[in-house]
Amino acid sequence: MENALRVQPDPADPRLTRRVAGIDHTGQPIETSVTVERPLTLYLNGQEIVTMMTILDRPEDLALGYLLNQGMLKPDAVVTGVDYDDDLGVVVVRTPERTDFEEKLRKKTLTSGCAQGTAFGDLMEGFAQVRLPRAELRTSWLYRLLHRINTLPTLYLEAGAIHGCALCVRDQPVVYMEDVGRHNAVDKIAGWMFRNRETPDDKIFYTTGRLTSEMVIKTVRMGIPILVSRSGFTAWGVELAREAGLTLIGRCKGKRFVALAGQERIVFDADLAYVPEESAKHWRKNSAEAMAAGDEG
Repeated sequence: MENALRVQPDPADPRLTRRVAGIDHTGQPIETSVTVERPLTLYLNGQEIVTMMTILDRPEDLALGYLLNQGMLKPDAVVTGVDYDDDLGVVVVRTPERTDFEEKLRKKTLTSGCAQGTAFGDLMEGFAQVRLPRAELRTSWLYRLLHRINTLPTLYLEAGAIHGCALCVRDQPVVYMEDVGRHNAVDKIAGWMFRNRETPDDKIFYTTGRLTSEMVIKTVRMGIPILVSRSGFTAWGVELAREAGLTLIGRCKGKRFVALAGQERIVFDADLAYVPEESAKHWRKNSAEAMAAGDEG
């Protein structure tokens, strides 16, 4: 399954990063890469839904995933068009049915997510009824998967200030998305899955972000049974994962991880004596310059 990655951002794309001049801590002039963010306004049929700050590499996937994860589109929804206008920074999702989410929009609340992450009062609608598929996670897969994700060429390594998420099968990342907000990266994967009719049953979801309640809710809504992160947990995120039967693994670096929900899916088949610690050259840095300077970032 080598080279199984089907989608990922291009760190060399000049639309996604920009070189900016400044000075460093010694007062010397430097030039560094910074991530470019732009506003994207989402319409569902004729109704304005939200304006998001995003790197704008996959606006159609982001739009669909946002609507799916907010419950404004159902997984079996019919979408007749997704139209993006780069000059206006607008994406319009069209359905044959009339839609009106005025009341839902009034209940919009700011969440623990960064970069415009939002949730609605009825975000958890249907959460308790979700039945996640049976699956397994072999620790041998997990360690190979982490190595492959950590060594991907990414916008994070080029410019920093960005989150990454990956949709994986066994020990292979299949889709890798990045954005200035971790929820945008999640939504782009949800939109990609919807457009490609990708089934969630055998998937693992990886994120660089914290395992918060909204991250758990979105993973469950997508029907993915396993969620893995380099970062830590929130108490409500753990509680919701246990309620939904989601396997929740955090603090995942090198040979170390902590599982706080769904441990029954984990098969401990790797010999830890042969699993290396995470090499410094694979640490996720704030930028390529930080890596060159040996700064853990």
